[in-house]
Amino acid sequence: MKKLIYLCAVFFLALTPAIAMAADVTGTWNGSMKGPDGGDGFALSFTFKQDGTKLTGSIAGPQGDPITIENGKVEGDKISFSVSFNGMTITHEGTINGDEMKLVSKSDGGMGGGELTLKRAPASSAPSPGAGTPPASSGAAPATN
Repeated sequence: MKKLIYLCAVFFLALTPAIAMAADVTGTWNGSMKGPDGGDGFALSFTFKQDGTKLTGSIAGPQGDPITIENGKVEGDKISFSVSFNGMTITHEGTINGDEMKLVSKSDGGMGGGELTLKRAPASSAPSPGAGTPPASSGAAPATN
């Protein structure tokens, strides 16, 4: 019995670094994908929200309204999710390396898939408290000459 407990403890400790090293993809990621004929591509913007291994968010592109991400998950440096529109499901699988993500897309609707490299968008800098606010009045009347 002691061996079993010891073995379970070692196994848990061995997995702890892998769980701790999981990438956090929360934020906006941008990239572009070539058209089906290899011609001009189109820009895509992915907005991800990660909670543990669960991934939610949306994709914005030339199609109009953002498309909701489904079945999203992040495990270590691996990411996968799908989107559905016009009766078609597109599955994305890939790897995360810092601020770069490489995805392979596959469609169940017969359209060709493709490879896509995304770059994390810089975080928008929020104004510091009080920025853009005029200084508080001291209550004294302005001096006149």
